[in-house]
Amino acid sequence: MDERVQTVCREYRRLFGDAEPSVWSAPGRTELGGNHTDHQHGRVLAAAVDMDMLAAAAPNGERLVRVKSEGYEMFTLSLDELAPVEAEQGTTAALVRGVCAQAVERGYAVGGFNAYVSSRVMQGSGLSSSAAFEVLIGAVVNGLFCGDSLTATDLAIMGQKAENLWFGKPCGLMDQMASAWGGVIEIDFADPSAPTVTPVDFDFASTGHRLCMVDLRSDHANLTAEYAAIPEELRKVSAFFGKEVLREVDEEEFSAAIHALRREAGDRAVLRAMHVFEENRRVPEEAAALRDGDFECFLALVRASGLSSWLYLQNVVVSGAVRDQAAALALALCRKVLGARGACRIHGGGFGGTVQAFVPDDLLEPFRTQIEAAFGAGSCHVMQIRPAGFCRVK
Repeated sequence: MDERVQTVCREYRRLFGDAEPSVWSAPGRTELGGNHTDHQHGRVLAAAVDMDMLAAAAPNGERLVRVKSEGYEMFTLSLDELAPVEAEQGTTAALVRGVCAQAVERGYAVGGFNAYVSSRVMQGSGLSSSAAFEVLIGAVVNGLFCGDSLTATDLAIMGQKAENLWFGKPCGLMDQMASAWGGVIEIDFADPSAPTVTPVDFDFASTGHRLCMVDLRSDHANLTAEYAAIPEELRKVSAFFGKEVLREVDEEEFSAAIHALRREAGDRAVLRAMHVFEENRRVPEEAAALRDGDFECFLALVRASGLSSWLYLQNVVVSGAVRDQAAALALALCRKVLGARGACRIHGGGFGGTVQAFVPDDLLEPFRTQIEAAFGAGSCHVMQIRPAGFCRVK
């Protein structure tokens, strides 16, 4: 048995007694294309990565859920109260309560359980530790009380709803889908209640490049307002046309109305909408390039996506920030080392977290040296695509 699995089982028994737990895994994720398109019912290219969370868990025969995450205090919640709790917003307990509540809403008899969680998904890193945690708790509930009948998409939707309504953070569905499904997937969120998922069969290891994440060492937990401003501004653009999301807006009508939109929604909202329209065209092109084995075409599209995020979406620098521009600095350093080769872009929500880079094998060490000289030892993480999403490992 894997040493890490043995460790979480041993910690579970130390905390909760002699019962032998089962163990589940849920991975972090990387967004390969489609920056901030999911909440606009757009298109995304995403993948699971080889950093994951493990949970050792077992039923406890009570109406209580106890969760101890490595490095954090244990919390306990009652299954007799599953509605959102205002004072609990922004906590992991809210996510657990939200996932359990939705399983009950779906007709499952969820009982009490104990769980010990260990994570290799860097918190605040942009690899979506929150989504991995949501999917992980969903996997535990699915395995213990739902007969493993919930699908990857079910767990993703439950995780997103828990984050939106119980945790109190607006987010799209991409992070949870990538963690739950695994591998490389192209997702179309035209119907967010039933997203279309198309796996992309591609071997990154054969490209002569390494997927690197630059950990900016800046926690983005206090940046909810920055993230929320993006869908809010896009909502103003959509509302101008009597629509809910940008996916429903005709791009030609949008282009013809820019003068009026500037007055109604502001220039930044217009620029952010331009980004979303462009990204939704790029995602299927990126997926096609991977399927065709044209990695140079894919890299060119990644570079275009990164430029669009920086100039149009504007999720690289926090509004008004002067001293702290870590993501912009990281991108500048990546471009300096890579030159005309490889590609780099802001990753995920932006404003902090991580920068993503595709680094040629022969540039990996100079790239790592430059990045870690600026952001500290261990800030350059070389990732691999994980083929599996959530799974039971014991």
